[in-house]
Amino acid sequence: MNKTRGRVTLPSEENFLNETKELMERWGADAIRDSDGTKLDDDIKQLDAKIYTTYFVARGHNDFAENRIEECQQLYLMSLFNTAVSETVEIDFMKGYFTEQVQPDYIHDPKKYWEVIDRTTGEIVEPDNWEVDEENNCVMVKKAIPWHEYTVSFLVFAIWDPTHMYNHITNNWGDKPHDIPFDVRGPHSNEYMRSFLTQWLRDNPDTDVVRFTTFFYHFTLVFNNLGKEKFVDWFGYGASVSVAALDAFEKEKGYRLRPEDIVDQGYYNTSFRVPTPAFLDYMDFIQKFVAEEAKKLVDLVHESGKEAMMFLGDNWIGTEPYGKYFEKIGLDAVVGSVGGGATLRMIADIPHVRYTEGRFLPYFFPDTFYDGNNPVLEANENWLTARRAILRNPVDRIGYGGYLSLAYKFPEFVAYIEKVTDEFREIYDTIKGVKPYSGLKVAILNSWGKLRTWQAHMVAHALWYKQIYSYLGVLESLSGAAVDVSFISFDDVISDGVPEDVDVIINAGDEGTAFSGGEYWKNEKLVSAIRSWIYNGGGFIGIGEPTACQHEGHYFQLATALGVDKELGFSLSMDKYFVHPVKEHFISADTTTFDFGESMKNIYALTEHTEIIEYSNGEIHLSAHPFGAGRTVYIAGLPYSEENSRLLMRALYYAANKEADFKKWHADNIYCEVHAYPSIRKMAIVNNSMEEQTTVVYDGEGKCKTVTLVPSEIRWEAFPNEG
Repeated sequence: MNKTRGRVTLPSEENFLNETKELMERWGADAIRDSDGTKLDDDIKQLDAKIYTTYFVARGHNDFAENRIEECQQLYLMSLFNTAVSETVEIDFMKGYFTEQVQPDYIHDPKKYWEVIDRTTGEIVEPDNWEVDEENNCVMVKKAIPWHEYTVSFLVFAIWDPTHMYNHITNNWGDKPHDIPFDVRGPHSNEYMRSFLTQWLRDNPDTDVVRFTTFFYHFTLVFNNLGKEKFVDWFGYGASVSVAALDAFEKEKGYRLRPEDIVDQGYYNTSFRVPTPAFLDYMDFIQKFVAEEAKKLVDLVHESGKEAMMFLGDNWIGTEPYGKYFEKIGLDAVVGSVGGGATLRMIADIPHVRYTEGRFLPYFFPDTFYDGNNPVLEANENWLTARRAILRNPVDRIGYGGYLSLAYKFPEFVAYIEKVTDEFREIYDTIKGVKPYSGLKVAILNSWGKLRTWQAHMVAHALWYKQIYSYLGVLESLSGAAVDVSFISFDDVISDGVPEDVDVIINAGDEGTAFSGGEYWKNEKLVSAIRSWIYNGGGFIGIGEPTACQHEGHYFQLATALGVDKELGFSLSMDKYFVHPVKEHFISADTTTFDFGESMKNIYALTEHTEIIEYSNGEIHLSAHPFGAGRTVYIAGLPYSEENSRLLMRALYYAANKEADFKKWHADNIYCEVHAYPSIRKMAIVNNSMEEQTTVVYDGEGKCKTVTLVPSEIRWEAFPNEG
C-alpha cells in the first residue's frame, strides 16, 4: 500500500513538537487538535496542518459563571421514594446526589416550580401540605397517608459540568477549578457567549477549525454522593430545563409543563420510554432554540474566516442532526465518537454538512494506556467493526483524542494506527460518493423514526448493557450490510402508511419501550396498515417482543401475521401442538450455533403454518410464517456476531421473498463480505477477522470463485468482463 496523507486528525499537547511531527508523518495527519485538558503551543500551531481548537460555549468561563449563579444551568431531579409510616414524612431530597455537582435552587419559589407526588396514587400533594427546610435540604409532607410512597421533584443548579467532572476524576486533576456551566437563556449569559467568542476569534488567528464541544446543554449525566455516575442518558434533555425555559415554553406552546413531564416517575424520559406529547413538544422547543442560538455563533466563526465543527457529544442536546432544525445551524462539519459500525453510520449519514469525522477508540487516556495493557486490541476491534460501515458510507475524516504523549509510549499501537490511516484513505479515495450495491430496502420501525437514525437502543457510545446488546446487534449488523436502511416512526405509518420502496420492516425491542412501541399497538390504524402491507407482499421481522401490548386476546398485536405469540399464563389451558422444527431452512443455512443473547421465553406457535426453525426448552426462538402474499420472521434476540449478521441477512431476503437474489455479490464464508460498487465496476472482498479466511465469492452475474484472504485484508477487484 502506498503511503498517503490527509483525512486524519492528530491530538497533540504542549512540549511535544518533535514527536507530533513524527506521528504526523507516519499517520499522514493533516490536522492537529487539542483535547479537554491539553493545549497546543505556538510551535505546533505553525506546523503544516489545519488547527482544530476545542471551544466550550457554556463551560470553562468561571470568572463569569461564579457571579451569575442565577443563570447557572439547571436540572429537575427526583428524590428517592419515601414511605410514610405516619401522617408526616420527611424527605431528604438530596440524598444520593453529589453536592459538588448540583445544589438546590432556592432562588425560585419551590412552591411554584417543585412538586410532591403520592407515588402510590399518582396524585399531586397540594403545596399547602408540604414545607421546605432549606437549611437541611428536606421537604416535610403533612397529611400524608401512612404506607404510601412520596417523592419530591425539585430544581437544582448544575455547578460542575459532568464531562469536566469525569475527566477531572479520571485524570486526577486535583484542585483544578470545576467548570461551572451557564445557561445561554439568561440575558447576561447570552450576551457573554457572543462577545467572548468574538474576542476569542480575534485572539486565536492560528485556529482554522473551531470545534464546538458542543453548544449549550449537556446530555443528562448525574453523579451520586460518591462521585460516581448515577444516571446517564446520552439523549437526555434534563440539563436543558430551567425556570427561564419553562416560562418560555408556556409562552410559545400555550400550556405549562409540570415537573413530572421532565422527571417522568424517575425515568427522566430516556429514549427507551415511549415519548409523551408534552415531552415531544419540549424537545421540539429546545431544538428550535438551540438551532437559532447556535447559528449566531456559527455565523461569527464564518465571518472570521474559520470553519465551524460540532462534536456530537457532551453538550449536544438540542442539535439532533437528523432533526428538522439542524440544517439551520449552518455547520461545516460534525465529529463524533466511533464505538462501532452503528455509531460510524450515525455520523457518516448526517446531512447538511460539508464533511463528517469519526473519533476512533481508544481515547489516549491513562485508563487504557498504562503499563501491562495492550491498546492495540481495542483499536483493532474498533477499526474492524467500523470498517464494515465505512465500506457502505465513509466518514470524510478519522482522528483520535486525548494525550498523544501516552500513545507515543506504545510503539505497537503507533504502528497499527499507521496501517489503519493508510487503509482508511484507500477506502475513501476509492468509494466516497459512490453508491454501493444494495439488495433490499429495510425500515426500522420505532417511536423515534428518522429523528434517531442509527441510534435505536443506544444509551451512550459503546456502553454495553445486558438488556440491550441483543437488540444493538441488529443495527450493528445492518451498518455494514448490503442493504439500504431507513428509520420510520409509528406516527409516520399512522399518518402516511408504509413507504412504497420498503421491502422489509424490522420492529425490535422489549414490551413497553419506545422501540417495541407499547400502547401504540392499540392504534387500529397502525395495526391495520401494517397487516395490509404484509398481506400484500411486504416482509416483517420481529425481534424480542415486537408489537407487544396485551390487548384483545393477543400479546403480540401482529401475532396472526407472525404466527407466534408469547405465553403470559393466561392461555396455559390451551393446548399447544405445534412444536416440531423444520429439518432445514433458508434462514439458518449458514448457522452452526444459535445465539439469541438474552433471548425470550415462552414464545409458542399459533398454527401449523408457522415454520419453526429453532425450538428448545419448550419454546420457539426463531420462526417464519406466511401471511397472504407476505412473510414474517420472529427472532428471540440478535447480538452482533458474524454468524448473526449472516442469519439476519438471510432472514431479510426470506421475508422479502427474494431468496434468489441472496448470492448476488456474496461471500459464503461468514467472516467475509463483498461490497460492490457498480458505477465504478469495482468490488471489495473483505476479511472481517484477524485470521486467514478462504471463501467462495459470487459476483452479480452468478459466477463464483474461491479466494484466500490474509487477516483483516481488503482486496479490491474490478468487475469481471460482461458477457
